[in-house]
Amino acid sequence: MALSGKLTKKLVENFGPGRHGDGNGLYLVVDPSGARRWIVRVVVKGQKNKKGAPVRTDFGLGGADIVPLNQARVRALEYRRMAKQGLNPRFNARREIPTFQEIAQQVHIDRMPTWKNAKHGQQWINTLRDYAFPKIGRMPVDSIGQPEVLMCLGPIWTEKHETAKRLVQRIKAVLDVAKSKGFRDGENPVTAI
Repeated sequence: MALSGKLTKKLVENFGPGRHGDGNGLYLVVDPSGARRWIVRVVVKGQKNKKGAPVRTDFGLGGADIVPLNQARVRALEYRRMAKQGLNPRFNARREIPTFQEIAQQVHIDRMPTWKNAKHGQQWINTLRDYAFPKIGRMPVDSIGQPEVLMCLGPIWTEKHETAKRLVQRIKAVLDVAKSKGFRDGENPVTAI
């Protein structure tokens, strides 16, 4: 299956509202508001509707402002291959792994009701913001290991030991939540520190 189609970067940027095909089931959908997104239409092998006909399904691949044309073609090819094998891309596509900062911010929001006061909650996220986010905040949460954690702790371990101990606890909590949501495997790297 070819990764080149009818669309070009210039066409993607200039098309008016509608559904514009690239070939092989990949479409650029332009809303009347001007928003642009990619979809791929596939037929999952073995799936039939009530009348026994194959079921065509559209899957979103992301906004055209974030996902460039070449990447949309690669994702569309991946989805078509899954469908050809009888796998539904909705359940079998690789999930986007969130960053450490994204998970940390969600943990902060989820735990707000458990803190004694608002100041404690603010200190919790501020410690991560000041010492972890600059070093590992943008990293996918599944790629953080012991060296990355130590990178955060090293500069403050002797000068601000109490802060470092709190930082260890908070990083551990974030990585534990990431594992519970299926974004990490294995032992938490903080456990051995």
